[in-house]
Amino acid sequence: MAQRRSVKLSTGTAHRARKRFGQNFLHDQHVIDHIIQSVSPTEKDHILEIGPGQGALTRQLAASGARLDCVELDRDLADHLSKQYAGFENFSIHQQDILKFSLGELTQQPHALRIIGNLPYNISTPVLFHLLRSHVLIRDMTFMLQLEVVQRLAAGVGARTTVA
Repeated sequence: MAQRRSVKLSTGTAHRARKRFGQNFLHDQHVIDHIIQSVSPTEKDHILEIGPGQGALTRQLAASGARLDCVELDRDLADHLSKQYAGFENFSIHQQDILKFSLGELTQQPHALRIIGNLPYNISTPVLFHLLRSHVLIRDMTFMLQLEVVQRLAAGVGARTTVA
């Protein structure tokens, strides 16, 4: 599902997943297709993809015709995606830290944003809290998270979580 692999950038150089960014890229096409089917993007949607990485989801999200904004911290990947999707009028990339990004830059319309991302373990909880500060702008959120994060989110007050 999520793996550390290299990707060839438009510059011809290889990009290796960077541990400091917690990068794990989606490669399994069955998983990617399942995620896209569950989101079912349409041209009426405004989607924010957090950490598009190598663009595994981006390709199908952009092809849906939805307005697609991507926030990518890694400058090399942001450049790569910017060039790769230059022909898509519905695509914009923001080379920024999602924790410093204001959803208000994208829209002021209530319940307009559909958010999707493959979130790194180390920032999953801070990202969720950051996004919830702008909950009025969000229609739905779909994330790939590590099991430990999901268990912590689903735990009752005072409950201990364990990995099964």
